[in-house]
Amino acid sequence: METADRASHAPVVVAIDGPSGSGKSTVSRAVAARLGLSFLDTGAMYRAMTWWMLTNDVDVEDAEAVAIACTKPVIVSGTDADGPTITVDGQDVSGPIRGPEVTAKVSAVAAVPAVRTRLVELQRGCAEVAERGIVAEGRDMGSVVFPHATVKVFLTASETARAERRAAELRAKGLDEATITAMAADLARRDAADSSRETAPLTQAADAVLVDTSDLTLEQVIGRITALVEEQAALPAA
Repeated sequence: METADRASHAPVVVAIDGPSGSGKSTVSRAVAARLGLSFLDTGAMYRAMTWWMLTNDVDVEDAEAVAIACTKPVIVSGTDADGPTITVDGQDVSGPIRGPEVTAKVSAVAAVPAVRTRLVELQRGCAEVAERGIVAEGRDMGSVVFPHATVKVFLTASETARAERRAAELRAKGLDEATITAMAADLARRDAADSSRETAPLTQAADAVLVDTSDLTLEQVIGRITALVEEQAALPAA
């Protein structure tokens, strides 16, 4: 009885993984908002680390240099689904970390074991202080960071659908077509690099629910995952 009671009060953790362009960031944030849970964009944390490395002239292709430097920046993720934030040493970097230079280098930084060890610790810390629970999205949430998550989802979509979504996002930001083409081409490279790295590769956890979003509307995906969480998780009262 004691074990069951403890389990019923365990923090709710929803782990959502998937490749670039699968819609996991938008979906995860919407699910968190709908269920009143905290939201964690772990990809932003790796981007923030990469931005700091580039800003401080650390050679991101030198894994040893990255490993030594990764303990220095203070990275803080705000987990409010209505307005998530990311700061480095007190500076808001939510804009700079989305630039093409960071995008091109983040996979190299994320592949360094020392970086992942440090950020996984921060990610688990965010979950521990989330009062109602948390929706964490990334590439190794269900397989590595939260292996005992309440609900695990792996979002995917066809390469064509993912490329089209990413291009639409970039156009909405006002980027020119040449930049959009280059960044869209980089999508497949990043997925290949993240899937083949030795440490915490992008992969579907054995007990994760696969959701292919290729032919689904955003609302359909949000509704499906929200229902899944409501079925499997004992959410605390608001």
